[in-house]
Formats: sequence, structure tokens, C-alpha cells
Amino acid sequence: MRILHIDSNHPLMITQLSEAGFKNDTDYKSSKQEIEAKIANYDGIVIRSRFRIDKDFIDKATHLKFIARVGAGMENIDTEYAKSKGIVLISSPEGNRNAVGNHTLALLLALLNKLKKADKEVRSGLWLREENRGYELDSLTVGIIGYGNMGKAFAKKLRGFDCRVLCYDIKENVGDANATQVPLEVFQKEVDVVSLHTPETPLTLNMVNASFIEQFTKNFWLINTARGKSVNTHDLVQALQRGKILGAGLDVLEYEQSSFENFFKGTLPEPFTYLTKADNVILTPHIAGWTVESKTLLAQVIVDKIKALGHNHFLPMDDNA
Repeated sequence: MRILHIDSNHPLMITQLSEAGFKNDTDYKSSKQEIEAKIANYDGIVIRSRFRIDKDFIDKATHLKFIARVGAGMENIDTEYAKSKGIVLISSPEGNRNAVGNHTLALLLALLNKLKKADKEVRSGLWLREENRGYELDSLTVGIIGYGNMGKAFAKKLRGFDCRVLCYDIKENVGDANATQVPLEVFQKEVDVVSLHTPETPLTLNMVNASFIEQFTKNFWLINTARGKSVNTHDLVQALQRGKILGAGLDVLEYEQSSFENFFKGTLPEPFTYLTKADNVILTPHIAGWTVESKTLLAQVIVDKIKALGHNHFLPMDDNA
């Protein structure tokens, strides 16, 4: 079994897979075309988000048995085509869900207590107490869109508060003791906070737009630790300017490149410039799941899942499989 690692990860991954009898090669710099030229030599590939594994890539990977993504989302992989070729898909949301829950809570508390604005003012010599009066999370209804690994992890963090927690998901019966699942119309009527925990799919692209925002009865705070392209930045800024959205905590942005490792090149769009200057907006560089602990856990989850499949699963396949 030969595995090609095309993104660097925690060294435990290669160490443990080697000990389990897998042959591991690394290539962190070659272009996608160069990787395609040799991918037929490998039975497995481990990737984060360096490039998209599309139909053409999969067609060249004639012996590929599995694709492992170190992370939660699989939007950079043509999953349906891979499945049609009998390729096993592996991801590791269990590895960073706790980190995402922590970061989401941190963004929300910072917004509610105006920490960014207050810190900047004190550093400038201003001591404005009434202007920085905050809100208690316990008094609010928090709404979670997407109640999978990440949404559930955030809801678990909220158990220490007395806030009401609602969730909305396209899947039925995902609610639990930490969040009550409700229809979208109830969600939009009741919540004070909207936290996104959805994957990037055709349904979630540009999901939070002007029309969606206007359907909420209350003015609300928005947190996004999911995918940047789920939020229309232009419409978000307009909602912030008129107070419909009270504040935003954004770990992901519409302008990220697909690898997540790089940001927008060239002149930054005007809506982003507004976000960088707004006191009620907190921005972080796609690091919600990026902790010291999660780096280890993400790698360990991938290793455990590959080993669980077992060598017997990976029997030789002909070139047309």
C-alpha cells in the first residue's frame, strides 16, 4: 500500500502509518499536473486543501483506493465521482470540532461584550464605560445552522450558560439535549444569534444574503466559522450599516482562495475594507479549528480511520475500477 501525502501534517501520521506497514511518500510542492502524472502509482492520498481533486485527477488515479482529507469539509473533492469509482472517502471532523466550538464561543462573547472596541479605546486613552455596556449571553436565544459535528460541539459549549439554543438543519431529527431543532421560519423568528456550521455545497453558497437576512424578525449577531462563501459580504455590510446585523465574528471570508492558505490577491473589495474598520466586526484567518491540540487530533483521526479500513480492504484493482 503506497500513500502520497501532498500537504504537511503532524509527523505522527507518517510515523504510525509506516509502523502499520504502509509506504508513505511526500510531495508538498509539485503542481497538480505533476502530481497527476504519478498518482497512478498510489493506493491512497492524504490532502488538506491544496488543490481540487476533480474528475480528471480521479481518472488518472487508476489504483486509488482512498482519499483522506485532514479536516471536515470535502468540497475540494468530487465526492460523487470518487464514490462511483469505488474510492473510500475519509475526513476528520472529530479532530477539530472541539476547537471550532471554543473559537465560536470566543467570537460570540467578544462581540457581546464589545471587547474589540473597548480594548482599542483604552489603548488610545479613552475610558468609556456606558458606551461599552454589553449583553449577557444567558438572556439570548442562540441559533445554530448546520447541526453536525461542529454545530453540536458549539452547542455543548453553551451548556454552561442559561441561553436557549435552537438549531436548523436540512436533515431531520438531529436535535439533542443541547439544542432544539426547529423549522427555518421558527428559527428566523426567535433567534438573537446566528452561528453557521454548514459545509460548502450548492445549497449553502451565498446562503446568507439580503433576502435571507431580511427574514429574521430580530436584529441579530452573526458568527461564521464554517465556509466564507456561505455569506454574501456585500449584503452583510449593508445589514451591518443599518443595524439589522448587530455584529459579526468571521473566521472565514468570501475572498479566501480554495486552499484556505492564501487570501484575495489584488485590490481588496470595498466590503472587506469596511469589515476591517468596523468596531463590531471581528476577523480571524480561518483558524477556528487550528489549535495545537487539533493538529494532533486531526492527524490521529485520519490514521485511525485508514488503519480501521485494514490492508485486506485494499485489494489490487484493475485500471478501469
